[in-house]
Amino acid sequence: MRRNRRLTAAAVAVAAISVVATACTGSAENVSKDDPNANTTINFWHGWAQPNEVKAINENVARFEKAHPNIKVNVVGNINDDKLNQALRSGGSKGPDVVSSFTTSNIGKFCSSGAFADLKPFIEKSKLDLEKTFPKVMLDYTQFEGKRCALPLLADAYGLYYNKDAFAKAGIKEAPKTYSELLKAAKALTKTKGDGFEQLGFMPAFHGYETTTEHYLGSWGPQYFDASGKSQVAKDPAFADMFTTQKKLVDELGGLQKLEKFRNTFGDEFGAKHPFHTGQVAMQLDGEWRLGMAKDAKVPFGIGVAPMPVPDDKVADYGKGYLSGTVMGIAPQSKKQNAAWELVKFMTTDTKAVVEFSNAIHNVPSTFEALKSPELKIEPEFKTFIDIAQNPKSNTAAGAVNGATYLNTIQDFGYQYEKGTEKDLKAGLEKLAQQIDTDIAKAK
Repeated sequence: MRRNRRLTAAAVAVAAISVVATACTGSAENVSKDDPNANTTINFWHGWAQPNEVKAINENVARFEKAHPNIKVNVVGNINDDKLNQALRSGGSKGPDVVSSFTTSNIGKFCSSGAFADLKPFIEKSKLDLEKTFPKVMLDYTQFEGKRCALPLLADAYGLYYNKDAFAKAGIKEAPKTYSELLKAAKALTKTKGDGFEQLGFMPAFHGYETTTEHYLGSWGPQYFDASGKSQVAKDPAFADMFTTQKKLVDELGGLQKLEKFRNTFGDEFGAKHPFHTGQVAMQLDGEWRLGMAKDAKVPFGIGVAPMPVPDDKVADYGKGYLSGTVMGIAPQSKKQNAAWELVKFMTTDTKAVVEFSNAIHNVPSTFEALKSPELKIEPEFKTFIDIAQNPKSNTAAGAVNGATYLNTIQDFGYQYEKGTEKDLKAGLEKLAQQIDTDIAKAK
């Protein structure tokens, strides 16, 4: 269960990694210099920190070492992108050989700057058929403009959690499939108390947990950029439709001021007092990890899980969703890249390794074989996320040379639009597109 990979951390990472471009760039020239069959030790840096996560990583590393007795792995956990960047800049024998990140929106930056090494020579030498190994969306978020600098290591799929007991009391028979149905259900589930709420049907505000612009946009599957790299936020009608739909949810569920006041009473997103756990909200947009957390919190109600609703005119697309996940690559300054590749390949493509890791930390498997493995522990609710991960219309945010900066810009616009500061949506989106294009041009 991964921690928040959202925009604050991503912005820090993008700013930091921009320094890397001239300091360390991957090159095919040093790929074959080390002997992967020689006795050696490599350093693997990852971001997991919770005891069950660290245990699961260590168990997978032990499996690797058993299969590759000549390679020892020194594991360093709780590494965010900022710490990773500092290590990549400084280099040295104590730095990482194998690297991982939770921030898929930074892949454009990782690949274009050379912060992660180009994996093409390793993939070709191993004769690894990527299209037969990984779902397309996961391949999309681990490359940028044809350069592959990472492979997927488990995925996150986003769906709609709902309180079955609250649904029954409100007479709601099934999860909403469209946003009109979501609004209707949210109103039926909302119970006011004084000038606030006893229970809110759904928290739609952009400051709410996981209700980011890109997660909402997963229901639309927009085109973020055209073939020339220009922003499409003002041209693809999906963006205007999403902002209009979200604003309507905010306005009709009490207005932003009232919603924000209630939001300030919520417990920590990753703690037992999360508002879905406590019954403060009856429906929640969230990733697959929420299922295990809600059960660990021993919530006193039945938990339902469904795909997020889709636009009213795209009901045939119901079942798709937004995907992201952990990415894994090789440090470009490593002198042991062939040995490092052996670990990357094992962790990301060995079916038993992927399945065991998925079972341990309740994330979605990232290979076709693992997704259909009989060893995969699939609870009825968790199957929803397995299906979303394999849905051909599921999607992710596009990569960009400046990483998550453009997503931050879209999110900032969302804050202004939902509170009414930005009143002209069409004009606002045109300015937004210009800003995104300007930022990307500067990054290039």
